[in-house]
Amino acid sequence: MGTFNFHSHGARGGPRCDEPGRFGLSSRDIAATHGGPGLTWISARVRRPAAVTPLVRTGRAALRGVLALGVTLALFVSDASAFGFDDVVAKASKLAGAAYQKPSSGLPKSVKGLTYDQYRDIRFRPERALWRNAKLPFEIMFFHPGWYYEEPVVLHELWAEGVRDIPFDSDSFDYGRNKIDREELQRLGYAGFRVHFPVNTATYKDEVLVFLGASYFRGLGRGQRFGLSARALAVDTAENSGEEFPRFVEFWIERPAPTAKELTIYALLDSPRAAGAYRFVLRPGVTTVLDVDAKLFLRKNVAKLGLAPLTSMFLFGANQRSGREDYRPRVHDSEGLSIQATEKNWIWRPLVNPKRLLVTSFAITNPRGFGLMQRARGFSDFEDLEARYELRPSAWVEVKGHWGPGRIELVQLPVPDETNDNIVAYWVPDWQPRPKDALPYSYRVLWQKDREVRPPIGWVRETRRGRGYVKSPDGSIEFHVDFEGPTLSRLPAAANVDVALTVDSNGEVLERRVVRNEATGGFRLNVRIRRVDGNKPVELWALLNNGNEVLTEAWSYILPPE
Repeated sequence: MGTFNFHSHGARGGPRCDEPGRFGLSSRDIAATHGGPGLTWISARVRRPAAVTPLVRTGRAALRGVLALGVTLALFVSDASAFGFDDVVAKASKLAGAAYQKPSSGLPKSVKGLTYDQYRDIRFRPERALWRNAKLPFEIMFFHPGWYYEEPVVLHELWAEGVRDIPFDSDSFDYGRNKIDREELQRLGYAGFRVHFPVNTATYKDEVLVFLGASYFRGLGRGQRFGLSARALAVDTAENSGEEFPRFVEFWIERPAPTAKELTIYALLDSPRAAGAYRFVLRPGVTTVLDVDAKLFLRKNVAKLGLAPLTSMFLFGANQRSGREDYRPRVHDSEGLSIQATEKNWIWRPLVNPKRLLVTSFAITNPRGFGLMQRARGFSDFEDLEARYELRPSAWVEVKGHWGPGRIELVQLPVPDETNDNIVAYWVPDWQPRPKDALPYSYRVLWQKDREVRPPIGWVRETRRGRGYVKSPDGSIEFHVDFEGPTLSRLPAAANVDVALTVDSNGEVLERRVVRNEATGGFRLNVRIRRVDGNKPVELWALLNNGNEVLTEAWSYILPPE
């Protein structure tokens, strides 16, 4: 039985919960294919989900209603100025050298058995937020345990006089209509926390970062709404042996200065086969930046180590229309995987909602970055007044240092609706540390909307699938790919723009042409193909050029099996 930990969304894409969805997998051959100059990806046509048990996304009201705390702080004898990343690394190394201890939540029945509606009825008291009375630029509010969040985390504050423990305080919550004996709650812990900072107006502290469930975290910049998530580590994702879900077990939150623009958080991660130390430095803004330093230790070898994983949702879009009647032209948190392989080599792979599990990857040495991106930014692209998908952030992982050889892997899972995440992307190094040896790495996550990372040349603006009117349909498949960008807009009217196109052996090219798009100032590529074997995918790769000059990023498309 394979297990994937995809967040679930509420009915309209609110905050997620981290209960794993489960489905069976059977293996078939994995075929390696080449996709453009110097690049190789491995496509798994493979692993067919035998059964899917999706989760329900929590609604936005849950996020508004259950986060909270003003705290009673117990002082530990410690010197905060001496506490830092090395201390967390020492704890992680010690964990990895010992046998794994399975967590025990110890939740009382009144909390453990909460339904979704009961859990969302637990309301946070904003006046009890950490640092509210000190009038600091950041505030911390906490999640109540219960429903899917049964395992507590240990929380500390680092300040000038020492390290303070943050114990659970039931008085920080309004329990609504729930009949809960507060005496049973005295020894509980918090399920997670969120960070607030004024990014939209100077008078209100917005939610900018959330840690809740397993090793998941989500960020927001100015004018954004929650969409995709990140997590600290993925272990054996899409493997037949089943995925392992590392979780943060302890946090240290550094008290900010009165004029601080950034916040430092340390975290300790644990799982049956891995332990890790993490340092997060948060800088909220138009684009919210999260710098991550990590040092990972394995207890035992794993089949696949996924670093800097991102998780998102794609139901349907311009390249894959809805299978049922829907007034919305698109439903997705992200529409494509963007990769910067080298300084000038960029790749765009549109996302799909396949009929069976689809795993593909790009082999690269020392990648510059990758991200799950939302390039459609008009309300008319989505027409959803409640979900507002056009406001959901892209997440770009900017690699720091040299990560060596490996692959960026993309997992795409079939889903029937938007209440479940079905997309994961992460970096898989070609080598792993030996058990108890350290694997240090650093990166930056950019939660962005208005200033998104894009190639300095041309990029894919849209991928559409479908044909216009034809008298006699012949079963062929047609794509219309719009490219935009500075290298295209500055071309003279008489410029000779051509396409470098590659289609694998399962596809036959029937027609190709490049035309100027007068409406956008870019160019449109039209490609019509015939699939040879409907039970196998087709891989297409294309970019525009002008003689020897490469004008655009590479469009890399997987047409899933029928």
